[in-house]
Amino acid sequence: MNEILANIGESGGWTVAIVGYSIVFSALVMMILIFSAIPKLINLKLKFELRKKGKVVETETDEFTVGGDVSAAISLALHMYFNEMHDDESNVITINRIQRRYSPWSSKIYSIYNSPVK
Repeated sequence: MNEILANIGESGGWTVAIVGYSIVFSALVMMILIFSAIPKLINLKLKFELRKKGKVVETETDEFTVGGDVSAAISLALHMYFNEMHDDESNVITINRIQRRYSPWSSKIYSIYNSPVK
């Protein structure tokens, strides 16, 4: 076991592992920051457009966010809608036998290894 670990250390395996894991975790952290910042940027843009049109924008209440109960109701409605679109199928399985045409490609006589005549 020690020889395996020594070979990994000598060949640069630890370096590759550390660099690989650090790249993956840094990418995940960046994605978390980006995805958490997107709603804030959208809200800022909407507030800026409302101020530009001359409408009053309240700073204390945030009207642009959707609560968890609203999200749950929308997802339940979509789930019920898409489940109703499925066809009702009968539970009867039928097997129809099809007569196949003769094909020399599937013939066993051609697959026998014949030795050539001398």
